[in-house]
Amino acid sequence: MIKIKAFAKINLFLDVLNKRPDGYHNIRSLLTAVSLSDDISIASRPKEISTSITPACRFPGVPWDFSMGANDKNLITRAARLLKKHTGCRKGAAISLTKRIPIGAGLGGGSADAAAVLTGLNRLWKTGLSREQLREISAQIGCDVPALIHGGAMRMEGRGEIITPIAQTAEKGLWLLLVYPGFAISTTDIYRRLDRRRRTSPRPPKAAIDRKFRLVLSGLEKGCQEDIGQGLFNAFQEAVFEKFPILEMIKNNLEKLGCKHVVLTGSGSTLFVPVKNRKEGLEAAGRLGRRFGSPLWTRVVHTIGMTKSDATI
Repeated sequence: MIKIKAFAKINLFLDVLNKRPDGYHNIRSLLTAVSLSDDISIASRPKEISTSITPACRFPGVPWDFSMGANDKNLITRAARLLKKHTGCRKGAAISLTKRIPIGAGLGGGSADAAAVLTGLNRLWKTGLSREQLREISAQIGCDVPALIHGGAMRMEGRGEIITPIAQTAEKGLWLLLVYPGFAISTTDIYRRLDRRRRTSPRPPKAAIDRKFRLVLSGLEKGCQEDIGQGLFNAFQEAVFEKFPILEMIKNNLEKLGCKHVVLTGSGSTLFVPVKNRKEGLEAAGRLGRRFGSPLWTRVVHTIGMTKSDATI
């Protein structure tokens, strides 16, 4: 048996460029792994693949249990079967998930699990694929999976399959407060809404967006939290706020508490804000809950970077 952690991600910068002939969108993003993780245990079995979540998972502030979906359709099973098909391996596996990352929250929860299963089974089954090969096949599962196989901080382009690791000179992480409102958001729906908005509303000036990109990239490389904070950007944010005004209410309440640079990650529904340290994050979460008057799932996490030596593996 092996045990592996599946780390969540956040998008520090996310721009949607244009719609492609294949129906996907070209994007440009700077993202990084964070310390929030699911735990996955994998035991070898003769042939069959089974997945389970243990124990039943409920997120504080969310009045229902989490479900992985049908065994033959969830991302974990799909990832295991993809590896079997690609390598011709005849072995099976019993996969158990302890869930801590909300799904449909912009944190890459399902994709992180799929990436971890591919990495773990590659070791357990001794299929011998390189990280690059795992990234190539993982794009068949989801656009975020290749980046989450790599880990650390990275630049993501194309429809998500073009990954460039970001080599960092500083190992100091960025502390963040995550706020999840208790509901999932459909990425497909938000892309449609963004496309409609862009037919009537102009995009921000390209020079301004490019400047934000450079600030975040430089901040990641040099470990400058101020640059990262000033460069945070998410092209989905206005479209998401339009459909889910409660998220804008949360953002406004955080700003009234003195939090700067509150931004959506992915297509939502999680908001995040940089904080000085864990203590400041916990204090802000407590004050937000009291001010907002409703239970919210919150976590204080730190980014997991990648040193120059790691980026060349």
